[in-house]
Amino acid sequence: MRKQMLLLGLLAGASLLAPSAGAAGTTIVPTAKKTVYPDGRPSAALRLDAVDQGVVLKHGDGPGQCDYLGARDIWVFEADGTYYMHYDGAGPKGWLACLATSKDLLHWEKKGPVLDFGKPGQDDSASASYGVTHFDGKTWHMFYLGTPHTSPAPDLIPAFPYLTMKARADSPAGPWTKQRDVIPFRCTPNTYYDVTASPGHIIQQGGEYRMFFSAASEDSKGTHRTISIARSNNLNGPWRIDPQPIVPPAEQIENTSLYFEPANQTWFLFTNHIGLDGGEFTDAVWVYWTKDLNTWDVKNKAVVLDGANCAWSRKCIGLPSVVKSGNRLAVFYDAPGGDSTSHMKRDVGLAWLDLPLLLPAKTEQ
Repeated sequence: MRKQMLLLGLLAGASLLAPSAGAAGTTIVPTAKKTVYPDGRPSAALRLDAVDQGVVLKHGDGPGQCDYLGARDIWVFEADGTYYMHYDGAGPKGWLACLATSKDLLHWEKKGPVLDFGKPGQDDSASASYGVTHFDGKTWHMFYLGTPHTSPAPDLIPAFPYLTMKARADSPAGPWTKQRDVIPFRCTPNTYYDVTASPGHIIQQGGEYRMFFSAASEDSKGTHRTISIARSNNLNGPWRIDPQPIVPPAEQIENTSLYFEPANQTWFLFTNHIGLDGGEFTDAVWVYWTKDLNTWDVKNKAVVLDGANCAWSRKCIGLPSVVKSGNRLAVFYDAPGGDSTSHMKRDVGLAWLDLPLLLPAKTEQ
């Protein structure tokens, strides 16, 4: 079975160079075996199975040892025929947003960090990572994750609070200038985002920008993660956070990458799910769907990639970033490989979904 999935991944890569005509699309179907978690957190009863390509960017050889301890938490976007990948490089002094570029999504040239650490006492003094971008037609805007806290060396894993910070550039390649006078939003005590209010995908509808950001709270029972919407009419101004997240924190999801399917006028929100098996870790890429960005139903979710269809990482699958390529959707993710669930020594993988993305028959009605 493992060899068969590897072969399918190679075939998927070959079809990138010579796309097939009239792809039938990918349909959401019932799962053969639903995962049951020991604390009763919700499972997904459906699957939208991606075909795994395998690793496309390995950690360890970035400029200045920028990713010698790992490459993860990716954000991929396209501009003028070039693909840009922001990824968290785990370097000697901590994690920074790094850049790699590609023309085909398969072969990537590493450029090194695009952000630096803040000064002592600043909100990004320990990490300036996970750089999500939005182009307004003139200026490139980056919303990135900052934190003043990490785990001990050498891993220096970013720790709570996870904060949203801002930078700008005239080019998708940078250079990026931090905008310290812009504070989009912050963690707020006694809310569902008291330890995490970190950046996510931005969708513009009319004059309003909507950021689907990661939110989390923490109490004696653990960490409770979800996705919520922050709204603004000005990318350089403050954002208003919705009073309730799009799904309950019991869903245990974080980070977002959205795709709109014209064939059925549906939004698909890709996110990483936090599983539980001797400890919490990212165990799968999930997708939620809706026709109205303001209304989400927890029943409308499916597993996209996990140990059952990933060719090289059997237990741990990190956050997704999706980008359309011809008649397929590329799904980037990170993973440590094998049975590891470590935050460190991760590489970036790629999986594929044939377009269009097709809903279960009962939700098409």
